[in-house]
This record gives sequence, structure tokens and C-alpha cells, in this order.
Amino acid sequence: MKIDSDKIIVNASQQKVYEFLTNAENIGKLLPDEAKDFKGSENECSFKVQGGITISLIQEALKATEEIQMKSGEKSPFPFKLSIYLQEISDTKTEGYIAFDGEVNTFLQMMVKKPLTNLFNYMANKLKKNFEGDIEI
Repeated sequence: MKIDSDKIIVNASQQKVYEFLTNAENIGKLLPDEAKDFKGSENECSFKVQGGITISLIQEALKATEEIQMKSGEKSPFPFKLSIYLQEISDTKTEGYIAFDGEVNTFLQMMVKKPLTNLFNYMANKLKKNFEGDIEI
């Protein structure tokens, strides 16, 4: 199952957005209030979503200022990869989106596709808001 978030424009340099996102602890700043028990370090994070399901993310690969690849940790209910793509538009603007690729059976896919799509769109838009007026939260 593949999901791409909305593409967003962030009012910050590609380098600044990349540095913010490569610290997995900052992922917590992008999550909705419904996500609980967030724990993060520089390279990994975990949180609980609706239904008490734990999602854990571990940084897998970094492509300088362009892509952050994360994979599911052992606590996640199914294996997946999450990539964040960044593209410089100008010195002060960056386009980005989140791409999800999960190994989800057909039954589970019907239940998780809409909530996951909403989550990734929320996270992308929250990233955009983080840098509005160059005020980071």
C-alpha cells in the first residue's frame, strides 16, 4: 500500500528543513494531539495512535538535504518504509511531502488507508506551519 501526503511549501531553506527532520525527536512536533506517549531520540521515535497501536520509526538512510528514509521498528503492527522528500525551490522555500510504503493485507488496508492518509497530510501541513514567519515550535 502506497500513500503520498499533500505536497507543501515550507518557508525555510532546504538545509534548515532537512536538519529539523533528521532529528527524529522533532517528529513529535508534527503529530496530532491524538498521538500519545511520544518517545524520541536523534535516530528513532515511537508513539501510540488510535486504538493503542504503537508505531515506531527508525532512520534508515539519509540523502543530503533531499530525502530522509525511515523504516518501521519492531513495535509497529506491520512492516513499512516512510520517506520524506525535500526539494529546494529557492533559498527560502522548500517543497516537501511524505511517502509511505507498507506491507498491509487487503483487510487491514481498508481500515488504515484513510487514517494514515489523514495523518501524513496533517504532519506535512504542521511542518509548513512550523516555519511560517520563521518561528519554529
